[in-house]
Amino acid sequence: MKTLKKDDLIYPELCYKIIGALFKTHTNVGPGHRENFYQKALAQEFDKIGIKFIKELPAKISYNNKVIGMYYFDFLVEEKVVLETKVRNYFSYKDIQQLYSYLKAKNLRLGIIAHFTQSGVKFKRVVNLI
Repeated sequence: MKTLKKDDLIYPELCYKIIGALFKTHTNVGPGHRENFYQKALAQEFDKIGIKFIKELPAKISYNNKVIGMYYFDFLVEEKVVLETKVRNYFSYKDIQQLYSYLKAKNLRLGIIAHFTQSGVKFKRVVNLI
């Protein structure tokens, strides 16, 4: 079994900044708010620390050169990482599959699901092995 090292992580410095912004947002806003309040605060935090992002980015899904649907990412950070935010205490299989679908739709390698909970921020990294 291969032992993973820091160098094996995808975008470690960027993820460190994203996760730091998530924790700072939760600390400043506090627990118990709606998802869109955290998203607005997080966008302000990203601006403050100089992280480029696109909020509610549409991603078209096509079949036979015809659009059959659209996904909307909460955030696309630095054109590399999809960030999905939720307000709940657990990670569901559905959330992980949703994020994985987003990664495949844009051919991206990494996504983060972040949950704002009563006790703080919880997050998971989701990797698209492409």
